[in-house]
Amino acid sequence: MEVVAVIGASSDPSRYSYKAISLLKEYGHRPIPVHPREESVQGIKVVHNLGELAQAKDKVDTITVYVNPAISDKYEKDILAVHPKRVIFNPGAENPRLEDTLTQNGIKVENACTLVLLRISQF
Repeated sequence: MEVVAVIGASSDPSRYSYKAISLLKEYGHRPIPVHPREESVQGIKVVHNLGELAQAKDKVDTITVYVNPAISDKYEKDILAVHPKRVIFNPGAENPRLEDTLTQNGIKVENACTLVLLRISQF
């Protein structure tokens, strides 16, 4: 079971981040929704700031990103502090500058769809 932080988590069932949380649970992973304004997603308490996980020294295996580069840039420091094994940039969330920084700091980066990776057993 991987612990997966979902940046851009949403309580709106039509959003891909919502669907990712559902599928992560279905496949036996532990999703941690991350969003500055949401309170809970699918009954899971939302972390308002990724830095909270770093401060708590919570282990995060993967971060999956569902926000645009202007927003994900703001998470750079916290992503580095959490230091997951990998970060997945979902379609539309690609951020080459941040990807380079993460790679230079020993964090694996993937440009892929979390939903597809789970469905084809490549997660």
